[in-house]
Amino acid sequence: MVTASTYRKLHHFRKPLLLDFLQARLFSEADRLGWQLQAWALFSNHYHFVALSPPDAGTLKDLLRRFHSLAAREANRVNGNNGRQVWHQYWDTHLTYERSYYARLNYVHKNPLRHGLVPVASSYPWCSAAWLEQTATPAFVKTLSGFKADSISIHDDFEVIWERA
Repeated sequence: MVTASTYRKLHHFRKPLLLDFLQARLFSEADRLGWQLQAWALFSNHYHFVALSPPDAGTLKDLLRRFHSLAAREANRVNGNNGRQVWHQYWDTHLTYERSYYARLNYVHKNPLRHGLVPVASSYPWCSAAWLEQTATPAFVKTLSGFKADSISIHDDFEVIWERA
């Protein structure tokens, strides 16, 4: 699981077109290096994702370096702030316990609810909740929602902004 923050928690990705860009780049960079995204939630000043690693999990650093570079350049271009630092830090956790994995999947899928952006997580366009509902069995979705995420430790003390189109 990866969580990343913008520098000073600034809202560089508040515009829908930048969140679209962020999501497309995350998908393309993960695919390029063989990372299989299982859950994602992208916001104005941070993101989370859970992915299955390729045989060489050391490529995570390359994935994030390129993803952050491309996203920063695009955010600076769109926002008219060339050269500004966009990303601050990321935290990654190697998940080894099945219950921990499922709890974090549940947490990430429901993260737009935690931030009060939408009444139903699947209505937030830059989150995997709708994808989960469309691709998983109803039984799996129900089982996953039963995994408690309130006791796991995830860096997520962010206020988020979403400029609706």
